[in-house]
Amino acid sequence: MSHKKKPTDNRTQQPSFFDDGNSGRVQEPNPPQNRKERRIHGYQRKQRATSVYFLLCSLFAVLSLVIVLLFSAPQQYIFSRTYQEEASESVLTKGRVIEHDVNDGLPQDWGSGWSAYVRKLSYAHQVRVFIVSPNGEVLYPEEAQNTPTGAENENSNQRADVGVSKETLALHIQRIAISPNGYVVYRGVGEYVYGGAVEIDGNTAYLYVGQSLELMTTALRSMSMRIVLLGTFVFMLSFFVGSAVAGWLTKPLTEMTEKARRMAQGQFDMDFHGVDYGKEMVELADALNHARDELSKTDRMQKELIANVSHDFKTPLTMIKAYASMIIEISGDNPEKRNQHAQVIIDETDRLTSLVSDVLDLSKISSGIQPLQLQIANISACVWDALKRFAYLQETQGYTFETDIDEGLFAMVDEIRFGQAIYNLIGNAVNYTGEDKRVIVKLKREETGFRFSVRDTGVGIKPEELNEIWDRYYRSSSSHKRPVQGTGLGLSIVKTVFEKHGLAFGVTSEEGKGSTFYVCFPDFS
Repeated sequence: MSHKKKPTDNRTQQPSFFDDGNSGRVQEPNPPQNRKERRIHGYQRKQRATSVYFLLCSLFAVLSLVIVLLFSAPQQYIFSRTYQEEASESVLTKGRVIEHDVNDGLPQDWGSGWSAYVRKLSYAHQVRVFIVSPNGEVLYPEEAQNTPTGAENENSNQRADVGVSKETLALHIQRIAISPNGYVVYRGVGEYVYGGAVEIDGNTAYLYVGQSLELMTTALRSMSMRIVLLGTFVFMLSFFVGSAVAGWLTKPLTEMTEKARRMAQGQFDMDFHGVDYGKEMVELADALNHARDELSKTDRMQKELIANVSHDFKTPLTMIKAYASMIIEISGDNPEKRNQHAQVIIDETDRLTSLVSDVLDLSKISSGIQPLQLQIANISACVWDALKRFAYLQETQGYTFETDIDEGLFAMVDEIRFGQAIYNLIGNAVNYTGEDKRVIVKLKREETGFRFSVRDTGVGIKPEELNEIWDRYYRSSSSHKRPVQGTGLGLSIVKTVFEKHGLAFGVTSEEGKGSTFYVCFPDFS
């Protein structure tokens, strides 16, 4: 029985989302590819991992520790420098006195010899004193004489305390020999040293006087230990104090964060103002409350938009379906009724098309998908073209359009979008004008350019509604007839078009006397 070999799948098997293909470690989806993305990704992860509370505590503690160090380090340096300067001056003064005493020879009543006299000078001045021969051998005191190489004797412990080698003494003599002053003062190992030439029993010798720095070293060591203890205490104290301060400062942020989360879930009834934590927190609360109000308004508008769009779409679709059914079931054989029903379908289709077109136009203009095609256009001609589209209202419904239009006015605009905005403004005035059915359209030259305005004679706009009329699907509380079929997006499109052009526009209104919409242009004529 033959066994067929299974075909080998040479395609590379991709690792699963949770497997890196090697060790089963979890992989992040869409890891950053380039350096910039990796840097941003790492920064975001670091931001998520570090809390403001911890940062404030650490910063407060580190800052306190740095202050202690910045204060103590100069103090140590100044203390060390001052002590060394004083030690240098002291060893110079004492060395000169001892040199003078040695050159005067042994006192007449002194019978103990040079070794005892040198010890007496050393004790009296609290320094180490040696008389050294020209070849670097210690002459006095005798117990401090250099030990021959390899020799051992009973004074070895004392010589170990001396701490001055023959090489050091030779270098000491060299310094004295080349000094123009005949004496030297320098920093040795653990001491400041004075050296000078002296006469001992008619023979030349050299004086070695050492002022110990052990007191300074001990003081610096003690000071360093105290600084360490002080730094530790200050660090711990500042960390705990910083924790309390950070907790007090971050408490409003935590509260605001929680309220922001609830606001993101659609709860717009909270107030971000709480305990007064300072001007900055109050300003942040004001900004968040403003954002809450705007989001609340946007949420209401979104719901109204969905309701209005659903209604505006549903109505023509229902009409289209109903009249199509009527053609099939009732008027299919009656040309007159069939044409009437078909015309309703056409009208409702046009209405639906207009709604879709307005929504798409507003979306394209707002998002920048379709940039403006700016060119120098004849604004006077644009206004006349828009008015021609309302001529049927004069003939059929008795509307009056009063015009005062200066000719030959040009501006840099997108002619198609601008014409759409002008048409929407005139259509809005037609819908809201008074019983006299009068609309006043003006295009007048001014000092810095020219101004287009459309005025109706309706009931006007309430002051509290002036800033809301530009919103999508806004409906005035005033009742009115609508001879011009609209979608509720007209003024929103006007606002978006004018803002994209960077033009100054607005509305003035007085209740009971109508409203005037206007836009101002720089003159390109």
